[in-house]
Amino acid sequence: MTDLTAEEIRADRPAGSFAELLEIERLDENTFRGYCHAGAPMRAFGGHVAAQALVAAGRTCREERAVHSLHGYFLIPGNPAEPIHYEVERIREGSSYTTRRVTAVQDGSSIFTLAASFKRPERAADRHREMPPLPGPETLPDAFSRWDPALRAAVLSTGGFRDLELRFVPADAPGLPPAVPGMTQQYVWLRIASPLPPGNPLLHVCALTYLSDLTLASTSGLHLQPNFFQRTVAPKLQIASLDHAMWFHRPFRADEWLLFAQRSPSSSDGRGLSHGEFYDREGRLVASAVQEALLRDLR
Repeated sequence: MTDLTAEEIRADRPAGSFAELLEIERLDENTFRGYCHAGAPMRAFGGHVAAQALVAAGRTCREERAVHSLHGYFLIPGNPAEPIHYEVERIREGSSYTTRRVTAVQDGSSIFTLAASFKRPERAADRHREMPPLPGPETLPDAFSRWDPALRAAVLSTGGFRDLELRFVPADAPGLPPAVPGMTQQYVWLRIASPLPPGNPLLHVCALTYLSDLTLASTSGLHLQPNFFQRTVAPKLQIASLDHAMWFHRPFRADEWLLFAQRSPSSSDGRGLSHGEFYDREGRLVASAVQEALLRDLR
């Protein structure tokens, strides 16, 4: 896969755009270096680490092979002030599938591990679950507009969560699937707000990996704090991603609206499990995600 220099990447888009968050520097054939912004005070945002690790894996694969799945474990918090080295192991080069393992290392310690699988496209029968008939994003308010201004300024000052749009579907919206006892759910439209360069499917997959970590963990804590992400009150929960898995079913663009349908069937033992499905505006199921998160009541 052809690598672009940082200068070539920046020439493609305005300064400060989302795509710059995914830039990593190639140090040798299998080692890359990047920086990740904070998701919590002095903790690198997990979705950013996972997205950069996937970029590193993709840079070692043939261009015609697309990501179809990833599985990651968050081991210890990363420091947003220090560089992260991504060490890629070339596990398998098959006729149809390619497998990579990436270890994110900071100050000599492994902070995250990723296994990713890539494949060449092939013809096959196509079916998928239908998207629920929910209100479109045009009718909903921007989620960040509800944040306390001081908190929003503090978060944006870290250099992250920029060029994003999130719009939550209200719990009483028409078309919402009926509530199931013991299961929490939330639905959010999201996208990268600035156009991403065309002809780079890996960039869109990595962008969606980043987006998937924004709200999935909080779904498992909705029974304790319904508006955790929308920040209308002080957080009552400590939430951190433990592990994360994704499957990519069909092509999509991360800079176009996607519906993230999320539900959590279980919360116990200080852990919450959440499932998520991404649909495009045509109702196609384009990706799925599963995450277990640390979930502790701060009270």
